[in-house]
Amino acid sequence: FNEDNSVVVVFNGEIYNFQELVPELQALGHTFRTRSDTEVIVHAWEAWGEDCVQRFRGMFAFAIWDRNRETLFLARDRLGIKPFYYTANAQGFLFASEIKALLASGYVAPRGNPLAADLYFTYRYVPDKYTMYQDIFKLLPAHAFEQHGQHPPTFWRYWDFPAEQPQSDLEAAL
Repeated sequence: FNEDNSVVVVFNGEIYNFQELVPELQALGHTFRTRSDTEVIVHAWEAWGEDCVQRFRGMFAFAIWDRNRETLFLARDRLGIKPFYYTANAQGFLFASEIKALLASGYVAPRGNPLAADLYFTYRYVPDKYTMYQDIFKLLPAHAFEQHGQHPPTFWRYWDFPAEQPQSDLEAAL
C-alpha cells in the first residue's frame, strides 16, 4: 500500500533496478515503509502513472488498484517472463499468474478453445492473447491494461524490442 492506503499492488516478480528508483521517489516526497521492490511499484505509479512501467527493469506481472483515481492498471514485463492471465464476465474481472487459479474461482468454465487448439497444431504454441481455454486470455509481454471507473478498458504495448538496422558492407565501410 501507499502511505494513505489508497493505492495497492499485487505483484509477482522482481524489479531489478528498484534501489535506483528509491532516492528519486523519495525526492518527490514518497515515504517508504519497507525496502522491497514491491513498494517501489506503488510509489512509481503515484509519481509517473502508466509510464512507471517504462522505468522498471525486471521480470514482473502486477496489478494496481488506485481507489482515488478509480483505476485498475495491469502490466507484464517486456519479455513475458512472468505469466499473467485474465478473464472477464458479468460477475467481474479476475486475473492470476496461473490458469488453474482462474478455473478454481468458479467464475469461468473450463471449456476448451477450438481456435487455440488449431493455432497450437499449426504453430506448435498458442500465439497472441489466446489460451487453450475459452474466455481466459494472456496479457501479452510488454503490454499494459487500464480501466478507469465504468469506462471500457484499454490495452496497449508499452515497449518494443529495439531492432538495429542491418548495414550493408558498403555502408559499414563508409
